[in-house]
Amino acid sequence: MLLALCTGAAFLVSLLLPFLFIPFLRRLGVLDIPNERSSHSKVIIRGVGVTIAAGVLLGLGLSLVTSLVAVDRSIVLILMAVIALASLLGWIEDFRGLSVRVRAGLQLLLGLAGTTALVWTMEQSYWWVPVGALAIAAYINVANFMDGVNGISGLHGIAVGILYAVGGMLGDQLWMTVAGAVVAAAFAAFLPWNLGRGSVFMGDVGSYLLGASISGIAVAAFLAGVNVEYLLFPILIYLADTFSTLLRRMSRGERWYAAHRQHVYQRLTDVGLSHLQSASVVSACTLLTGGAGLLVAGAGDVLKVGVTLFAMAVVVFYLLSPRIFGRRNVRV
Repeated sequence: MLLALCTGAAFLVSLLLPFLFIPFLRRLGVLDIPNERSSHSKVIIRGVGVTIAAGVLLGLGLSLVTSLVAVDRSIVLILMAVIALASLLGWIEDFRGLSVRVRAGLQLLLGLAGTTALVWTMEQSYWWVPVGALAIAAYINVANFMDGVNGISGLHGIAVGILYAVGGMLGDQLWMTVAGAVVAAAFAAFLPWNLGRGSVFMGDVGSYLLGASISGIAVAAFLAGVNVEYLLFPILIYLADTFSTLLRRMSRGERWYAAHRQHVYQRLTDVGLSHLQSASVVSACTLLTGGAGLLVAGAGDVLKVGVTLFAMAVVVFYLLSPRIFGRRNVRV
């Protein structure tokens, strides 16, 4: 019942708060102007991710107030701080803009502060601090790069949130189950706004929130001893898309940080898939690899190899999916 209360509150706040916040964004002129990276062609209101952040923070806060999370409360508080600060940084980026260096420096500083707090609280080795800092800063950027078609971030928040919630149950980490469920609920509530006829964007505040939520949970869970397969496999598709695109652009001598639309999910729309279809391919592959991660952790050696190979095959299929769907459309 308490878990339902926390997730329900996160869902309702994220669903209803845009009614009040969107007119405010319109007055401020927080708009998304199409550029080389965009998969849309008209000016759209962005920054609605603030309402998702409010839902996530409320849900996590209620888990502490109601004593749903009776132990490991400090982990939840640190996650809330990381999520709030990442969202604030994203909001500044939406509203005023930041240079690449300043943005990267602040993301890394956030990762350092969050991981240091987690390591201190959980009495782990401080050697993990730079690793966790890089993981948090990197995945904030991964989530930002991957937020380019309608529905993709909302579906990613749902998929990874659910997978992490299950991973928390299997790893006996109640705080992780609560955090994953709250993130999934809040991002689920954003989908009707993002996919509706008058679609709005969550903006950098939302993608920073998504990246910080997932990476923050992953770093904390890793330090708590949760199987790494529970944490890594759900994000394999996002990582594969981002880093394969980055390497391809660098090999061509292109500026890796310049606006573009060469990600796999963007090329899927180029071969005829709709935004929702492209986002669904990403999410389906994420659920397959994430599900494999839940199986592989407790499997025997033979089954572990087989399940791991299956997950890798899904990643390869995803990377080749623009060619696969492009050929299908040509035949049709």
